[in-house]
Amino acid sequence: MNFISEISLFFLLPVIILAAFLTWFFYAKDEKLKELPQLYRRLVYGARFLVLTLIGFLLLGILFEFTKTRSEKPILITVFDNSASLKNYKDSSEVLNRINLLKGALKTIPEDKYDQVTYTIGEDFKNSSEVNLKEGKSDLSKAFESLFSDYYNRNIGGIIFVSDGNFNEGQNPVYAASKIPLTPVFTIGVGDTVSKKDQVLKDVICNEIAFLKNKFPVEVDLEAFKIGKRNVTVSISQNGKTLASQQVNYTDGTYDSKQLIFELEASHVGFQHFVAEVKAVDNEYTIKNNRRSFYVEVLDARSKILLLYGAPHPDISAVKSVLEQDENIQVEAQSLEKWDKNLKNVDLIIWHEPGIAFSDNVNQEILASKIPVFYFVGVNTSNSVAQKLSIGLNSVASQQQDEVQADIQSGFEKFELSDELKSEIGKFPPVTVRYGTPKIGNQNEILLSQKIAGISKKDPLLYFGSIDKRKYAVFLGDGVWRWKMSEYLKFKSNKLFNEFIQKSSLFLIQKENSSNLRVSMPKRFSINEDVLIKAEFYNESMELITKPKISFNLFDSRGKKSVFEFGVNGNLYLLPLGKLKPGTYSWTASTSFDGKKYSKQGNFVVENIEIEKLDTRANHGLLAQIASQSKGKFYLLKDYQQLIKEIQDREDITSISYQESSFDNLLDYVWILILICLLLSGEWFIKRWNGYY
Repeated sequence: MNFISEISLFFLLPVIILAAFLTWFFYAKDEKLKELPQLYRRLVYGARFLVLTLIGFLLLGILFEFTKTRSEKPILITVFDNSASLKNYKDSSEVLNRINLLKGALKTIPEDKYDQVTYTIGEDFKNSSEVNLKEGKSDLSKAFESLFSDYYNRNIGGIIFVSDGNFNEGQNPVYAASKIPLTPVFTIGVGDTVSKKDQVLKDVICNEIAFLKNKFPVEVDLEAFKIGKRNVTVSISQNGKTLASQQVNYTDGTYDSKQLIFELEASHVGFQHFVAEVKAVDNEYTIKNNRRSFYVEVLDARSKILLLYGAPHPDISAVKSVLEQDENIQVEAQSLEKWDKNLKNVDLIIWHEPGIAFSDNVNQEILASKIPVFYFVGVNTSNSVAQKLSIGLNSVASQQQDEVQADIQSGFEKFELSDELKSEIGKFPPVTVRYGTPKIGNQNEILLSQKIAGISKKDPLLYFGSIDKRKYAVFLGDGVWRWKMSEYLKFKSNKLFNEFIQKSSLFLIQKENSSNLRVSMPKRFSINEDVLIKAEFYNESMELITKPKISFNLFDSRGKKSVFEFGVNGNLYLLPLGKLKPGTYSWTASTSFDGKKYSKQGNFVVENIEIEKLDTRANHGLLAQIASQSKGKFYLLKDYQQLIKEIQDREDITSISYQESSFDNLLDYVWILILICLLLSGEWFIKRWNGYY
């Protein structure tokens, strides 16, 4: 035990002297005290002296340091690979039996010598001793990463790692295991390392999304072991119909690796199920890894843009030529006189010079449709017409005209323009605007302002806004066709002008999620994943509430219907569906609130990706490397008894002693305060007993 104080312990002596002086000073001239018997006087003096001394010691902040020695037994950690790949070998029927024998042998290790902990690793790292070899993924590195964080600065005597060495998620476990220093890893190999006559369709790589009528590439990776020099066929089919096939020529015969590229056409909307398959050969070890299913979501992403105009103008042709380059956009140009007022399936209206042949009926119909509109308000649109468009434009200035260039406004965040376009757009030729200062409402955000002779006026040239959930953009000028011509003369391309028109238009086309009922979930799951669906509901003030009940109808590929109801979790809704069978599913979510009905619908796919069936050869080399770098040892599962003996014989797996310190402040000892109170009480009692008061 050590004494520690914030000030030097030499101050104990002055404290004692000061306490003695104060005691003498207090009682020296007290005549009544001198009348007391000598024994009582000494007791009174002593009590007061001890009280003052103890109070002085407490004020010094004295600490007591206590040290004790603690011994920690070595922790023996066993990790079992619980993935299904351990059943891919000839001895698969014996694996579970031998693992159980290993568990029994570990229990024979004396408890007073080791602390034992058991984990399993597959899709997740679990504190469990239950091994069933049914998990569909193996992320071996996660085991070592978790042990490193959970047992940091602990006495890990050794790690027993039982696996076939194959992993299909995460990083290489060799690197993760190296993070645990001074700990031997004893690896136990399951399965055999002998190559079998086998073809493995290793992977299928393609875009998750394709667009209707477009072609999309599919990459197929193929490996072959001991197949010989021969030709085989690799095909891709849908609903039993072969869509494409290629011949593969194995030239080595012992080990061949091929990569094939197919090109398929997206002919139907929705999740499309395809099967890639390599034709089996005679006496092949297994054909379970000869085929793989994959899904591609085909979207009909074509948008329809209606280009309205009162009179022909070169700006119309310039804008139309840009939009028509996108095969997913359908552009229809109509004059106001010939337009049939059909707005069905229209996603964006581009209205050039509304002031020419303006019609109140047409304007009201467009406003009522809530369809986004890109207005080109030039010199022929009067102030009165601009007011009727409801675009937040309060003044179009005078009837005189002016020539202005564009200037990019900083702080615009609705979408991003390339640095090249930002640099060049201010150099484009001037456009014609109405002279004066146009005034716009606060709900608008300016992208381009007007610039004259290199000086920015801060007056809007192009701005974006929204009124009553209707988006719009307004370009206050004529002559954007000059921008297109100028860029082509300078760069021999129209890349920048195309970017300007496309990004402005696509922002307007993009629909915002303003629905009161919102459902969020991934569109792809594997058969090994739990399907969890989240939902939110907003009232008219766009506040999250959980009062209404939300029902969920699920339909599988055969049309079978299952009905569920969301549960409330905080201010959200959750619906766990667990693991589902592979296939395509569609769903509808619906609810009613305050007399209104709300619904959402969508679809998703559950993919049958059994990656644990791909490997038919154990990777004992990886296990041996992990053991070697940690000064452990590699064993086969059948030799588990040798492992038990090795662990018990190792001298470096031993208990570790730690010295632990604890600190107590003198103020923490309650008995000192009690003693002070008793001394003061005793002093008072002696005086009272002898008639001092």
